[in-house]
Amino acid sequence: MTRTALRICPLCEATCGLTVTLDDDRITAARGDRDDVFSRGFICPKGASFGELDADPDRLTRPLVRRDGRLAEVTWDEAFAAVQAGLRPLVEAHGPDSATSPAPLAPGGPPVAVVLGNPNVHTVAGALYPPVLLAGLRSRSVFTASTVDQMPKHVSSGLLYGDPLAIPVPDLDRTDHLLVIGANPMDSNGSLCTAPDFPGRIRALRRRGGRLTVVDPRRTRTARLADEHLAIRPGTDALLLFAMVQTLFEEGLADPGERAAHLSQVEDVRRLAADFTPEAVAGACDIPAERIRRLARDLAAAPSAAVYGRIGSTTVEFGTLTSWLVDVLAVLTGNFDRPGGIMFPLSATGPAPRRPGPGRGFALGRWHSRVSGHPEAKSELPIAALAEEIDTPGEGRVRAAVVIAANPVLSAPDGDRLDTALASLDFMVSVDPYLNETSRHADVVLPPPPPSRSAHFDFAFNALAVRNQVRYTRPVLPLADGQPDECEIHARLILCLGGQDGADPALIDAMVIDTALGKAVADPLSPVHGRQPAELARELTGRNGAERRLDMMLRLGPYGDGFGAAPEGLSLARLLDHPHGIDLGPLAPRVPSVLRTRSGTVEMCPGPIAAEADRLRGRLGTEPAGVLLVGRRHLRSNNSWLHNVPALVGGSNRCTVQVHPDDAARLDLTDGGLARLKGDGGEVEVPVEITDAVRPGVVSLPHGWGHDRPGTRLSVAGADPGVNVNRLNAGRLLDPLSGTAVLNGLPVQLTPVR
Repeated sequence: MTRTALRICPLCEATCGLTVTLDDDRITAARGDRDDVFSRGFICPKGASFGELDADPDRLTRPLVRRDGRLAEVTWDEAFAAVQAGLRPLVEAHGPDSATSPAPLAPGGPPVAVVLGNPNVHTVAGALYPPVLLAGLRSRSVFTASTVDQMPKHVSSGLLYGDPLAIPVPDLDRTDHLLVIGANPMDSNGSLCTAPDFPGRIRALRRRGGRLTVVDPRRTRTARLADEHLAIRPGTDALLLFAMVQTLFEEGLADPGERAAHLSQVEDVRRLAADFTPEAVAGACDIPAERIRRLARDLAAAPSAAVYGRIGSTTVEFGTLTSWLVDVLAVLTGNFDRPGGIMFPLSATGPAPRRPGPGRGFALGRWHSRVSGHPEAKSELPIAALAEEIDTPGEGRVRAAVVIAANPVLSAPDGDRLDTALASLDFMVSVDPYLNETSRHADVVLPPPPPSRSAHFDFAFNALAVRNQVRYTRPVLPLADGQPDECEIHARLILCLGGQDGADPALIDAMVIDTALGKAVADPLSPVHGRQPAELARELTGRNGAERRLDMMLRLGPYGDGFGAAPEGLSLARLLDHPHGIDLGPLAPRVPSVLRTRSGTVEMCPGPIAAEADRLRGRLGTEPAGVLLVGRRHLRSNNSWLHNVPALVGGSNRCTVQVHPDDAARLDLTDGGLARLKGDGGEVEVPVEITDAVRPGVVSLPHGWGHDRPGTRLSVAGADPGVNVNRLNAGRLLDPLSGTAVLNGLPVQLTPVR
């Protein structure tokens, strides 16, 4: 029987609504949902391939357990018994019950690392359950994809606003001037800025007479649309932005406007920027001084302006400083927390707005990694340090790992060393639908069901959306016989770590609900203050524990019904009555209530930032020599996720090294021939693509390839494996504040292969 159903696409941060066509238990087509309140029918090639991904024959359907050195299919009960037998002794060795006791019993907690990959923020289970696992395990060996991606933005937001999750986004639909730094939303669909049809929103900006400026060493699809493209030398964004800040102060253009009363340390920023004149940075950036001044003047003169920096500006040596400067420019031009500038979304499941005033603030380096002494950031250590934490002998060595939706062998630096290190672990469990370059090392693999058989709600991305809205879709297909849903897999994993295999997984959700309601009724500002948690819990609706938790979060959130206090407010029941979502309106000013700093102000010049600026000052007058490597994103790709989907393979989605014609001639490279790239971590041989889309002195190689290791089950990806760019990177060079690996602006050697 043919029917249609609604689904929110989980394949990138745009979160577009889909209408899928089903023939019995198979998705045969996917198109944009024209009635979706946010995406309005937009779809990209990734969303259109939803059915092909969902039905990928290489997806694991049953758990695997390693026996006699080989992974074999087992029952779910057998798999979880193996998890508890492998992990629980390591947890117990660090105390009588270190998974449930009130404080860590060893300096670094149990020798169990937790590794979380990017797909976690695209699923309900990945959003709700890892925090519970981490709270129970209390290991300080936590590694995520954030430190090869956006951690600098978390750190800069934490230092500025006191909350690392308070990330302002460009108000795309109302801005008059959009300055894009190191981002290519025409291909990526946006990131740390949830905006279905980002390309359409850029075109709408141009149609209404607005201006688009792109700073990028590549002439990307986004740069080709721009009014102005500045082909900056990779890794020098902080110098450019500092020179713009210096220009604003020098020319009397710095005017924070209505938010001035909520700022502190502005004069410290002026002093910090004094040496970074356009003339002082022009040589390093390879951008003329007068052009830098004009860029600052244009930003200040625009009726409204938004600055947006992404992975090209975060995965660099001064990534946190650059992320800080992005927001500083918005503040100084009066484009902070106002329509058309950068603004803070208000998610339906986020905390309700609090009264303005001092908060707890944000701290870095509360502990350090065992081997290299890297400081933690946001309770995480650099994923570039994972291998050394495993293979370096000594007390506290990581001996086991819980890897959830992560493939760091491809996505982290020095993948060869990490590949060897993972093989040496005493025990490893992976929650992953594929046997990939990382999960092939696991002793137990727990595969979640396909997306069509899982509910979808965007907990993370609604907090980064360019318009406030809320949408939820239930599974469009039932689970296969005997298959637990992804939430149950996570809950049972948590129980195993606590030595409770066999207990009801619903206990985890009940515990979370009881704790959250207990805090709510004790809060004098809560709409349920003074009520009984048990009474409120009985009012929750939903088919399972995850839906009951969602109902609770909606009802206690900023738009919620407050369990009857605001009858017209949100609840799960009301959301289900609106299958295309509920529009909650444009972004609105949120300062000062969003601030959590100790002063209750936007602390414009935090100490760690000032120290980084001093370090950057030492780079004035220098010009990087040699060839610099940058990454690139393809429209039909998302990291290493989608290379096993036939519809997304081939065409422009190619693993080539892009080289400027001048460099190709100088190095005697031929289009389509092989080149050898060598970095401090190793070398690869890759086909050459000669193009003037990259500036001279820069080469570009995409991220997420290298599907050539034995023991995987990725037939499509394995047929066109490409090369792993992270084999070039030893992971020694990090942004010191965030621990983020330097992936862009990395020095390499380029030679022809004869």
